[in-house]
Amino acid sequence: MGRRNVSALRLGRCVAFLAAAAFLLPFSILLMVADQQYNLTYNSKRVFYQESDFYKINGTYFPPTFLRTQYMFENGTHDEGLLHREKFLEVGNRMEARRDYLRSECSKHGLDSSSHKAYAWEYLINRQYHVIWCNIFKAASTSWMYNFNLMANYTATFLDKTKEVPLELARKKYARPTVEMIRKAQGDSITFLIVRHPLERLASAYNDKIVHAWPKSFHDQMGRRIIKKYRKSSVKPVPTERYPVFEEFVSYVLDEAKVKRTLDMHWTPYTDFCTPCKFNFDVILKFETLDEDQRFLIQMARLQEIIKPEWRNSGKGTNTLHNINHLYSRLKKSQLDGLYNLYKYDFQLFNYTIDNYYEIIKIDDDSNHG
Repeated sequence: MGRRNVSALRLGRCVAFLAAAAFLLPFSILLMVADQQYNLTYNSKRVFYQESDFYKINGTYFPPTFLRTQYMFENGTHDEGLLHREKFLEVGNRMEARRDYLRSECSKHGLDSSSHKAYAWEYLINRQYHVIWCNIFKAASTSWMYNFNLMANYTATFLDKTKEVPLELARKKYARPTVEMIRKAQGDSITFLIVRHPLERLASAYNDKIVHAWPKSFHDQMGRRIIKKYRKSSVKPVPTERYPVFEEFVSYVLDEAKVKRTLDMHWTPYTDFCTPCKFNFDVILKFETLDEDQRFLIQMARLQEIIKPEWRNSGKGTNTLHNINHLYSRLKKSQLDGLYNLYKYDFQLFNYTIDNYYEIIKIDDDSNHG
């Protein structure tokens, strides 16, 4: 009788164990799949993970935290296009100051709090070379989209000849990441973005996408709608341009923002694009110091054998810098106030000022800025 009880007890335990295993197995599989999804996404896009020489010094591997402070220069100081040691360290100090300023401003304006959502849509993660980029259109995006396509194993010959849109090529290799994917990749990657004075970026977008829009393109049709709505015959002299003049374009942008419509990606505030207060950036490049900044980045990430710090600007027509005064002299003060409010965080987080622009616009009221 005792043996039967023991056997029954053992059988009961086995049944209970098997039942528990059957219950937990699906959850275990889901956790394993979720953990592997990150790497599998990039394998399916043919951007494979492999150890980069960035982590190897004289045969010894070092963690990323070491290499962010201990920069190596073997063969680097004499290579064409790279920064010498003193300049490299100088630019490194500049990057540290920019990171500190960004963190301070994020905290000051409460943009790093949990009430603000992080957005990952425009990020590109390259696992092979351990770099993460938030793409801001009209801020050296053409050059760096080309670079990221090179790092995705497209050849330079193909990229120089193809008629395909560079962004579409890139998205064939780089999946749209989630916030969790970015944060996981940041553990062994360099995260960077390139910013530009907000009003210079807006003028560049206007010149490229509106003034020189391809006939019958999306932006050409947008321009026609802007003219129809904002060109007033009562205003003398009536503009004769076939495209919206700058003040018409600015009125359109401000009205779209006022009713909270999604803005075109070429003039959306980049704080909306990249939510820079929600991610840690290792390198903050600025358009104004781009030559040195991108050489620093290329050297820091050990990309000099893959890409060069060349300029691939697809802008059309008159150089934006020469055109700034002409464009903004057409605006009223109320319009400039509106632009400052629209791009307020772009100005504040990255230490840009609007003051000089108030010296060249029309005076129409006493509204404030700042």
